[in-house]
Amino acid sequence: MVLFLKRFVLILCVLLPLACAAQISPVLPSVTTVPSPQPDPLGRETPSGSLYGFLQAAQAGNNATAAQYLQLSATRRQSQGEDIASRLKVVIDRGFSGNLRNISNKPEGTPQDGVPFDRQHVGALIAGDVEAELTLVRVPDPSGARIWLISADTLARVPELYDQVQAAQVQMHLPAVLIKNELLGLPYWQWLAMIIGLPIAALIGWLLLKLLRIPRVLWARRRDHRLRDWSNASRPLWLLLAVISHSIIVRRIRLPLLQRHYYQQVAGVFFVIAVTWLAWCILRQVMRRGRERAIMSGRMGTGSLMLLGERILKAALVIVGVFAVLSTLGFNMSTALAGLGIGGIAIAFAAQKTLENLFGGVSVLGDEAIRVGETCRFGDRIGTVEDISLRSTRIRTPERTELSIPNGSLATMNIENFSRRDKVLFNTNIRVRLETSPDQVRYLLAEVRKLLYEHPKVETEGARIRFVGFEEGALTLEIFSYILTRDFADFLAIREDLLLRIMDIIESSGTELAFPSRTLYLGRDAGLDRDRASHAIRQVEQWRQGKQLPFPDYPPAEISEISNSLPYPPPESALRNSRG
Repeated sequence: MVLFLKRFVLILCVLLPLACAAQISPVLPSVTTVPSPQPDPLGRETPSGSLYGFLQAAQAGNNATAAQYLQLSATRRQSQGEDIASRLKVVIDRGFSGNLRNISNKPEGTPQDGVPFDRQHVGALIAGDVEAELTLVRVPDPSGARIWLISADTLARVPELYDQVQAAQVQMHLPAVLIKNELLGLPYWQWLAMIIGLPIAALIGWLLLKLLRIPRVLWARRRDHRLRDWSNASRPLWLLLAVISHSIIVRRIRLPLLQRHYYQQVAGVFFVIAVTWLAWCILRQVMRRGRERAIMSGRMGTGSLMLLGERILKAALVIVGVFAVLSTLGFNMSTALAGLGIGGIAIAFAAQKTLENLFGGVSVLGDEAIRVGETCRFGDRIGTVEDISLRSTRIRTPERTELSIPNGSLATMNIENFSRRDKVLFNTNIRVRLETSPDQVRYLLAEVRKLLYEHPKVETEGARIRFVGFEEGALTLEIFSYILTRDFADFLAIREDLLLRIMDIIESSGTELAFPSRTLYLGRDAGLDRDRASHAIRQVEQWRQGKQLPFPDYPPAEISEISNSLPYPPPESALRNSRG
C-alpha cells in the first residue's frame, strides 16, 4: 500500500505540470523579436552627417564610397557612381552657396517652409548662369533604417553645372607639382597662396590703420585739441583689419568647400578675438576717462561705481567672447547657455549675502548718500567714513575704533549725514531760580534775544528765546537758533561764547541759575541782590513808560539796526588781537 501511494504521488507530480502547460500555452500570445536597425556605418542618419561624409570621402579620393551618398539605382551607382561623385565634388567646391553650420544634425531634419518633411535644402549650386538647389532626401535603407542621400534632382543638374565650372575655370600657369600634389586635401599652390597672403594682409591692415588715423589728426588740429592716446586699441584694430584682408584674399583662390569651412572657422575665431580685444581696450579707455572726470569733480562715489561697472562689463565681455568662439567652432550653445543659467541660479543662492552686499555697494555708490571723509550717524553709531568697498563700508568712530558695516545692511539703514548740513542747531534751556521776578525774566528775555540778534554767527531769522514753563525749583527759558557754520569744532567755540555771554546777562539781571538739588539753609538767607534787582526793575519801567517794551519782540527797525552789531570775537579776545 505504501509503495502504491509513492508511485501515485510521483505520477501526479509529473503529469500535473504537463496538464497545466497544455492549458496555459494556447492563451499565451506568440512573441516575435524584431531586430533593431543598426547604425549606418557611413553616418548618413542626419543631413549634416551625410553631406560631411560625402565631402570627406570625395576629398580622400574614395569616389566609390562617395557614391554611396548619392540617390542612384544600384546599376547606375555601379557604372556611373564614381564619375558623378567626382563631378559633384568639383561643382560643390566651386559653386556652393550656403553655410555648412546651418545644416541640421537631427535624424528627422529641420522643418523648412515649402519643403516636404523627407527633404532638406542645404544650399545652392551656382556656376555661370546655371543654378540648382543642393537637396538631401530621406530614403529607407535595405537594413530597415532611414538614411539621407543627395537627391536625384540635384544629381540631374550636375553635368550642366560641371560644364559651366570647367568653362569658367581660369587656367593657371603654375608648375604641375604645385597643382597635382595635395596636403590635407589642398593643392600646394593654395597653401602657398594662403601663406603669402599672411604678410600681405598684415601690411594692408597696417596701411588701413594709418589711413584711419588721418581723420583723427585733422579733427584734433581743427578743434585745437590734443590728440588722445588710443595706442592700446591700435593692435586689436590692426588684427581685425588683417583678418578681414586675409579672408578676402583667400576668397579669391576659391578653396574647396570643406577646407573653406574649416578656414572660415579659424578666421572666425581670430575675428572674434580681435573684436573682443578691441572692445576691451575701448571700454577700459572710456571708463578710465569717465572715472577721472568724476573724481576731479568731487564725485568719488561715481568714480568707484564706474570702476565696479568696468569690471563687470569686462567679465561679461570675456564670457560673450568665449561663447562666440565656441559657436564659431560649431558647438551647440543651447546646452551651454542652459547650464550657465542653472549655474548662475545656484551661485546666486549660494552667494546670496555676497550679492546683497555687492548690490548694496552699488546702491550706496550710485546714490552718493555718503562719501569718504564725511561724518555720519549710522543707526546708534557716529563716525567718519574712511572707505567704501564693494562688500562693506569702514567707519572710524570717535573712540578711534574701526567699524565695518556690510553694504547690504547700509543700504537699508537710516543715515544722518552731519557733514552736509548748511548750519548747526543751537537749542538749549536756561533754568533760573523761582524767586526771579517777572521783570527780571523780561530783562533776561530781552537781553538774550538782543544777544542772538547782535551775534554775527547766529542766524537772525528764526532766532528766539521764550519763557516756556515752570518746573520744580526753576523757571525755564528755551533758546532756539541756528549757528552759521558747518564745522563742528567751530560750532563748539561759538556755542561756548554764547553761553558765557548768557551767563553774564543772568548775572547782570540779579538772578541765578537754578540748582537741580534742594538746598537746606541753616542761617539767614541774604536773598537776592537788591541793587541789581532794582536796576533791572527800573530799566523795565523805563521801557514801559517810553512805550518801548520789547515784547513780544523788538521793532523790525531796531532789529535791523542792531543786527550783527556785536563784536565777535569779543574785544578782549586774544584771537581778535592776533588778527590786528
